[in-house]
Order: sequence, then C-alpha cells, then structure tokens
Amino acid sequence: MAPSTIGSINLLPEQEKREIYRRVIPPELLEHFHLSPFLVDRDGRSLLKLRCAPGSTSVEMSLYHKADFPDPVLYGHMTDTMNGQLHMLLYLMNDPESPRFDVDKMPDGRPTRFGTLVRNLDAELAAMQAGLTPGQVRRGLHLLAAATRTFEEFIKSLGHEQYFVEPLYYHNAVIFERYGMAYQQGRRLMERIQAGFSEGGELLPLLNGSSPFRQPGAQNSIRLRSWAIHDGILGEPFTNVTMYKKVGKHAGVSTCGDCKW
Repeated sequence: MAPSTIGSINLLPEQEKREIYRRVIPPELLEHFHLSPFLVDRDGRSLLKLRCAPGSTSVEMSLYHKADFPDPVLYGHMTDTMNGQLHMLLYLMNDPESPRFDVDKMPDGRPTRFGTLVRNLDAELAAMQAGLTPGQVRRGLHLLAAATRTFEEFIKSLGHEQYFVEPLYYHNAVIFERYGMAYQQGRRLMERIQAGFSEGGELLPLLNGSSPFRQPGAQNSIRLRSWAIHDGILGEPFTNVTMYKKVGKHAGVSTCGDCKW
C-alpha cells in the first residue's frame, strides 16, 4: 500500500523516502539554480538534507544550491495531524544571492526562532529597511505559486484532498488567504487586526513612532503591519492561527481589504 502520511513515509528505506520527499521541490526551483534532478552537486555531494527518522511523524527538509552554503534555498517542516492529515509548519525559500540579515540568531549565536523566542533588533531593523518581512533572513525567490502547485500535487499523490498550514506571521496568513486558504482557527484575530488598523481602530494610535517598527502610516502596508504585530502592538503574540486549503481551490476573500503590500 502506498504511504499516505509522513509517519508512513518515514518508515520506508532512505532512498525511497528521498524519492518521495523530493516531489515537494518545485521544478522551477531546480531550473532556477541549474540543479541536478538527483539533487547532488558535481562532486556527488547531496544537496538535500532530510530529518525524517523512522517512528517520527514529521520531516524537515533543506535543499541547498551549493553543498557548503550556510542557508538552504528551500526549507520545509511538515508533520501529520492527529487524524492523519498533512500540516505544513514552516516553508521558506531564500535567494542566496541577496544580503543576509541575522534575524534568526543573536550576536552571540543564540537562536531566536525567527524572532519568536528573542529578537535581534538591529538585524530586524536592517531587514525591514531592506524591504523584508518578519522572519526573513534573505529576500525570497518569488516562486510561491509554483511551490503551491507542486505541493498540492504532492498532497494528491498521498491521497489527500486538503492540507493545513501554520502562518508564523500576519503577512503569511494574508498571503495564504490569497492562495485560497481558509481558517480552521484565527479568523477572529485577523478580523480584529483589520478593524484595529482601520479608521478609528484601537491599533492606529499605537503607530506612534514609539519604536522603529510602529511608524505612522504602517496600517496601509501588509508588510509594515506585520512588523508592528511582530513588535507586540497587539499586546499578545501572533499565535494560534491555523489554516487549511482544499486542493485546487482558488483565491479567497482577504481579511485585510485592499491593503497593499
């Protein structure tokens, strides 16, 4: 019987696991970096690193464009839900040719968990000023449409009709909405945010320049809203938001109205 969950894939021999998980990688990404479909470099070194031990119900995959490069061009962390559905916890694509901002670590090397545990404020400010969003260490690759299409093909190959995602930041949730994802939980929070940044809203007075991440006018930008939320403007972390998508469903209704990027 073909595997239908991360847990069942992880029980397979290493080469079989590798063949299945490589289907998550969009072909456009391989073409962009001229990578071998076997995901090895000219010296035979693997460019795909997997953490998917037998008995585990999760997988972490990192694809590098060069074996010795510090950051992957694609990182994904998937797990099974309690009822055997697939849940994408984190999915990142990095442009290795763009500047790096150390938002993921403190000056002494301690991890920040992308600013959710502790924040490297100098690195975050530099990233924001460079046009990045919270959590980005490098500019993205603008391949989300291709990645979504490839991931849905992977989902269908496992016999599923829907999947779940965990938006780590506000802007992630808005982007996921635009790709047809709906809320399992967290929609009320998103509506509260929209109301708070609208005329007369409770969040507008807090965009008072009290920190570089709370500048007046930020309400008009999804990206700058996200930085203000990351900075704590809600009075609570942006958590407990889970979304799901039916395979093949197109763009939904956004909770941020006509707010620009």
